[in-house]
Amino acid sequence: MRYLPNYLAAMGNTPLIALPNIAQGYRPLILAKAEQLNPGGSVKDRIGPALIEQGEREGALRPGGTIIEPTSGNTGVGLAIAAATKGYKLIVVMPDKVAEEKRALLRAYGAEVIMCPTSVVRESAESYYSVADRLVREIPNAYQPNQYFNPANADAHYHTTGPEIWEATSGRITHFVCSVGTGGTVTGAGRFLKEQNPDIVIVGADPEGSIYSEPENMHPYLVEGIGQDFWPGAFDPKLIDQWVTVSDRDSYGIARRIAREEGMLVGSSTGTAMHAALVVAADLPEDAVVVVVFCDTGRNYVSKLYNEDWLRENGVLDEATAATAESGSRAG
Repeated sequence: MRYLPNYLAAMGNTPLIALPNIAQGYRPLILAKAEQLNPGGSVKDRIGPALIEQGEREGALRPGGTIIEPTSGNTGVGLAIAAATKGYKLIVVMPDKVAEEKRALLRAYGAEVIMCPTSVVRESAESYYSVADRLVREIPNAYQPNQYFNPANADAHYHTTGPEIWEATSGRITHFVCSVGTGGTVTGAGRFLKEQNPDIVIVGADPEGSIYSEPENMHPYLVEGIGQDFWPGAFDPKLIDQWVTVSDRDSYGIARRIAREEGMLVGSSTGTAMHAALVVAADLPEDAVVVVVFCDTGRNYVSKLYNEDWLRENGVLDEATAATAESGSRAG
């Protein structure tokens, strides 16, 4: 018989997938690291068990404890799966711009969800970071993994994501493109890849308004889960060889194209990374191999990314993509 010991063992080893339609006309080979195929639907599945296990090793998380984490959703799901498997309670503190699907999903896993305003600074007592910190102080036997500063975040990708990409490309990868949130994925996987071949170019995809690529022009943006208004300790910016700044409109537009042209339902942060990958690929030769991280599933964003009324209301609808879809619907 062949079976896994638990659901956590199903995480990782996601495939690299070619993109024959989106990448048509580009010289290099462009491959998607399909992290939406993880059990919880995102790249963050990888760090949930790693963050919890570190707390256990340090003695900060004890049996019957409560895990409390500020997150835009995907790390919460990774933690929720691990917490359910290991028997911990989970409280997730989220910014209110997060799609309702993510809130409902976390509640389905048994997590308590607390919403906080997006439009306040990190230092505000109302921010989801501050609320999580306060709850850790107030609730007995509580533990905050703190993905933004916990080295276990990047370590998880150093030991899994990076080696998987290196092995799957037989070491031929030349460019690694990743949207940057906490910085754990790009730091861990990027560090491993650079150790194998220092010439690999690490590309950070960043929303317009984020501190990473536009520190003098920070402002709110719609894309969820990536970019920041501060520098997380889990992120090593020295690994980034090139930044590509991407607008909300471009992120949403390319994500919707991926769904309609490649049959892969992805989130807006994947759109950010894919747009950056195409910008980079435009100047590359045929022997280049570009790997872009597809961060999460689009099922968490049906009410926003895949809702044309919401896109129009927020001024980010790609009318060309919408017209193509409408024409295809009539033809069917």
